[in-house]
Amino acid sequence: MNHSTVLSRIPIILASQSPRRKELLKQLDLPFEVRTKDIDESFPSTFRPEAAAVYIAEKKANSFLNQLDKELLIAADTLVSIHEEILGKPKDSDDAFRMLRLLSGNVHEVITGVALLHHKKIYSFFEKTLVYFKDLTEEEITYYIKTYQPFDKAGAYGIQEWIGMIGVERIEGSYTNVVGLPTARLHHELHTFLQNFR
Repeated sequence: MNHSTVLSRIPIILASQSPRRKELLKQLDLPFEVRTKDIDESFPSTFRPEAAAVYIAEKKANSFLNQLDKELLIAADTLVSIHEEILGKPKDSDDAFRMLRLLSGNVHEVITGVALLHHKKIYSFFEKTLVYFKDLTEEEITYYIKTYQPFDKAGAYGIQEWIGMIGVERIEGSYTNVVGLPTARLHHELHTFLQNFR
């Protein structure tokens, strides 16, 4: 039995409403359904970005702990980090402008924490990508925020949108990780995780 057959026989749940994550998981040719819960996404202020992303992903997974039987749940959280500051989703236009001014002309990290839940066992990991932004003008930042309303995105931007097309000079690491789900790593970790149950 090959790996993809094993995966296709397990009901998969994506614990995310993110349209980007849904699209990426669909592109892995995995059938899944979406189930979400409102959870508190705060984390201890002493946490480094990697720990914070994994902590929130595990929180999401833990909220389903006693409600699943044979299903495999995938939960994720993406954070942006620059100069030791963690950037989540912007509160408003001013906050988005502040974040994009910070990222302009700098390199930052995008970290996605992923938690897999199956038979009451949780396995988690994170992926990190470096993103290099050119200097953005105030007009470019204002246009992007007004046109694309990036308030549901960590760091106030989507790399697949206009700002990514004109502003990102290069990346080091997984592109899909910046979009919201490190697909190559996820594919590998799913198979590794499921081998424990065979």
